Amino acid sequence: MKLLKFLIKCIVKKIKKLYNDVMFYHITTFGCQMNVHESEKLAGVLTARGFSQTENQEDADIIIFNTCAIREGAEDRAIGNVGSLKKLKKEFPNKIIAICGCMTQQKEVSERIYKIFPFVDIIFGTKNLEKFASFIDRIIEDKQKKEENKKKEKKQRVLEIEDRDLVCEDMPIFRTSGNNNWVNIIYGCNNFCTYCIVPYVRGRERSRKKEFILEEIRNIIKNSKEKQRITLLGQNVNSYGKDLYDNYSFNELLKDICAIEGDFELTFMTSHPKDISKEVIETIAREDKILKELHLPIQSGSNRILKLMNRRYTVENYLEKVDYLRKLVPDIRLTTDIIVGFPTETEEDFKATCDLVEKVKYAGIFAFMYSKRPNTPAEKMEDQVDQKIKNERVNYILNLQKKYNK
Repeated sequence: MKLLKFLIKCIVKKIKKLYNDVMFYHITTFGCQMNVHESEKLAGVLTARGFSQTENQEDADIIIFNTCAIREGAEDRAIGNVGSLKKLKKEFPNKIIAICGCMTQQKEVSERIYKIFPFVDIIFGTKNLEKFASFIDRIIEDKQKKEENKKKEKKQRVLEIEDRDLVCEDMPIFRTSGNNNWVNIIYGCNNFCTYCIVPYVRGRERSRKKEFILEEIRNIIKNSKEKQRITLLGQNVNSYGKDLYDNYSFNELLKDICAIEGDFELTFMTSHPKDISKEVIETIAREDKILKELHLPIQSGSNRILKLMNRRYTVENYLEKVDYLRKLVPDIRLTTDIIVGFPTETEEDFKATCDLVEKVKYAGIFAFMYSKRPNTPAEKMEDQVDQKIKNERVNYILNLQKKYNK
């Protein structure tokens, strides 16, 4: 029976290829909005080469996993999903399987994946995204040569993890988020919070030139019949322009975007509390096109923990900015990130975080348990918090938040 099903599947596949030469791709994305947008760029490359999107992995000629490394659980899920494709690859050896993203930018992780998953064809990181087209072409050409020569040679595989900080402006984009349009304005991060792996896998901050950003947004508006949302992306959008210009800042960029003609609304993520300025807050209040919402991650309500995290602001600094924001924009929708169970976090530290949540009354909280990340300073800190305590604290914070989401 299994053999019959396998033969039927192979015949259907061959008939499909005979009468319909369309090739299909399937992308699974883990992690943040930056990864979602980078998956749109991968989809843009494939669409430009004549591929179509499919929701079914079995129908896909190319299967891609765009991975996340921000927490250990995200890596575990990605690796589990890749491992589940071993049987499918055995049935259909011509499928191309690719893994990319923050997880694979870690050299030791990508080399381990290359070794334990020999059926994976392409492995690359965040810093050579623009080479994706050449990786695909290389594998397809290799498969075609083997079919023509009918030789059972060792298949070609790609493992390329580069350590460079570039800004690529010519990748096509196949947008998949409806009326919401992600627009990168800055890549990388210079903050080096002690718990965070992002600067190591995303590199140092690199701003896009303003003319490319403004032109991208003009084209989105010009080619749309309905009202569009523009969401500016960066690990720290408030650092925009510091590496390019003397006086042109994130605030100037916001004002220039708002001056573009057309029916659209503007928002951005993520802002670092130490960098968001009074000028940006005033622009949020003044410009009608900017949505009255702000994601401002506090991470902890304890100054001691914030210092250990290398966040470079205090609770008092943070609350001053929140007060100014609410003074100018009383109906602002304010959201935040909180990490519980950071090394050495005591009951007193956790209570300070709960007190801050009660005081600010966030419209939304993304609460996470601290997760060790390789090669970060916090990984080596003593007095790691017990997992059971972390579970209790994250649940308490989430239940506390429900009071303000009614």
